[in-house]
Amino acid sequence: MLDQNALDTLFINARSHNGWLDSDVSNEQINQIYELMKYGPTAANNSPARITFVKSAAAKQKLKAHLDEGNVDKAMAAPVIAIISYDIEFYEKLPFLFPHADARSWYAGNDAKIKSAGEMNATLQGAYFMMAARSVGLDCGPMGGFNSDTLDKEFFADGKTKSIFLCAIGQGDSSKIFPRSPRLSFDEACNIL
Repeated sequence: MLDQNALDTLFINARSHNGWLDSDVSNEQINQIYELMKYGPTAANNSPARITFVKSAAAKQKLKAHLDEGNVDKAMAAPVIAIISYDIEFYEKLPFLFPHADARSWYAGNDAKIKSAGEMNATLQGAYFMMAARSVGLDCGPMGGFNSDTLDKEFFADGKTKSIFLCAIGQGDSSKIFPRSPRLSFDEACNIL
């Protein structure tokens, strides 16, 4: 089992941040995040997530136009905002990613299954992304609150990538987080059958 410090970093003391310290996120850290998150399981190893790291001032200005008003300040203050999205043609990589079955045929031509599997598995990968970011010493600020249609047209003009959520990363400013909200007890959320 992981030691208490690791559990605190990944879960117990980890918070969703809204404010950010003026510190850089290096390209090396960005690469480390991906190199960890890619090992998280997905259905048939389909790995549909695509991550766009919005880091430059010019890219942030492009993003700003698509944010809901309540997310503008916290997103613009973050060192990096990751657009967690999925590739609608993820199944084309399945002969490489899942070579022991004809998994491509499970999805090709089935738009509903592509959307369902793409969104679900890329969302799982987004959670792995946050755990990986915390593992390399960064804080996370996941958020919805954006116009996915206009954002996708701006950032993914070929129409083959669909955004799911945003996640700011950097060194969080602990003075700007809300008190921790309650969580459901085991008995309220779980059953052992």
